[in-house]
Amino acid sequence: MANHKSAVKRIRANNAKNLVNKYQHKTTRNAVKSLRETTDKKAATAALPKVSAMLDKLAKRNVIHKNKAANLKSSLTKKVNSLK
Repeated sequence: MANHKSAVKRIRANNAKNLVNKYQHKTTRNAVKSLRETTDKKAATAALPKVSAMLDKLAKRNVIHKNKAANLKSSLTKKVNSLK
């Protein structure tokens, strides 16, 4: 157990941030999955910038590594461009 008031507050803050990060990470994973399953080029083209922004935001906040975000964006862009 924490011995200082600041340590107790830090634990509370970390738990709150952890919940937000977990929610955003799961939401982004679901968006990536749905974009991969899309077969309509128009819908995929419209969704790609939103998903890319979500990935960038996670990378900026160190929820995922910046290279992982870049790799995901690259593979999703290839997928969208290959649709007919």
